[in-house]
Amino acid sequence: MPSWSTVTTSNAAYAPSYLPVFVVFGGTSGIGEAMVKAVARYTKGRAHIVVIGRNEAAANAIIAALPKPSEQAVAEGARYEFLACDVNLMKNIDKLAEQLKSKLSKINFLTLSAGVFSLDGWDGTEEGIDSKLASRFYSRFKAIHSLLPLLRKAKEAGEDVSAMSILGAGQGAPIDFDNLGLRKNYTGLAGMMQGISYNDLMVEAFAKQEPDIGFTHIYPGFVNTGAFKFSSWYGKLALFLLRPVIWLVAMKPDTCAEYMMYALLNNKKGMHRQNQSADDIGTYKFPEATEEQKEKFWKHSVETTTVS
Repeated sequence: MPSWSTVTTSNAAYAPSYLPVFVVFGGTSGIGEAMVKAVARYTKGRAHIVVIGRNEAAANAIIAALPKPSEQAVAEGARYEFLACDVNLMKNIDKLAEQLKSKLSKINFLTLSAGVFSLDGWDGTEEGIDSKLASRFYSRFKAIHSLLPLLRKAKEAGEDVSAMSILGAGQGAPIDFDNLGLRKNYTGLAGMMQGISYNDLMVEAFAKQEPDIGFTHIYPGFVNTGAFKFSSWYGKLALFLLRPVIWLVAMKPDTCAEYMMYALLNNKKGMHRQNQSADDIGTYKFPEATEEQKEKFWKHSVETTTVS
């Protein structure tokens, strides 16, 4: 396990010769927000950071408080910007990807953290996907798949490139390949556990396709992010009663972000699965799947995230 000193020293030493581009999904709150702040702080504003989220007011407040880039950094292209996107809809990610392709010449680091902790039942979007699975998996698959050309551009320039999904590596369950998308017999717990395991197969598949790019699925641990959402009265009551406990025992987002940033910057090639301390967990609880099942999963993911 990398020590706290190792993590923070490594993050502080990040100073590439080129101006890096960071795209952060879920960057207006929680871990995503903390990562935006950490990147801006450690780079001293010498970065192009794109914050993706739904809350423009929150994004504006975050950006206003970030360290101002120097004149030289601005001349290189350093800046902070916000792009609105509700990731529960794949058509929105299509539009966002086109925006990013028109704005950016590359992406060095792609972070995916949008999502909620909820055990509620099926909540279908207009595209026929459960909204929780949409944020936890399908939006992440869609984002990476759509933005691969920009990730490749950075790699072709000889720069570091990494994509990271922050969810639950090592916390998943066996995948039901006969019910991908859980359109039959959906439960909130199944939605959570299957979404985690889908992320494992996702990073493995992308790493095989693009071996010179780092693809990471990482578990952030128990973090006080405000991402706990319940629609039932008893869920809301339990959350209210547990608030003091959460506040006492949960990791703070800025602490979590240090470990997440360390993993993002150091995982430069291949597939990685890590825990909340940026430890490599290898194949621990990696979902078993035959090559045929992996192909079925890939086809399902592409078809589900493709909208006309």
